[in-house]
Amino acid sequence: MSTWGEDAACRGEDPEIFFPSGKTAHPTFELQRAKAICATCGVIEQCRRFAHATDQRIGVWGGLGEDERRLQRLRAARVRRAREGYVANTLRA
Repeated sequence: MSTWGEDAACRGEDPEIFFPSGKTAHPTFELQRAKAICATCGVIEQCRRFAHATDQRIGVWGGLGEDERRLQRLRAARVRRAREGYVANTLRA
């Protein structure tokens, strides 16, 4: 049985594509190139879940860049706080 990483479309690609830095000539191009590879991947959801579960803050994971994952983390935290507040208010009632 293989792991999702063994089936990933990025396997064998240059890691620099998925971890563009300001040092590369065209980081935006590299970001779009990485996302295009991810778009063809059969395990994109597993990759995305791994990135969230392991708090990957750098690079492209599951077709999402750093800023997109950061926004997802913030939204998830906001939803958790809202739910916790709702439960706390319900218990006080």
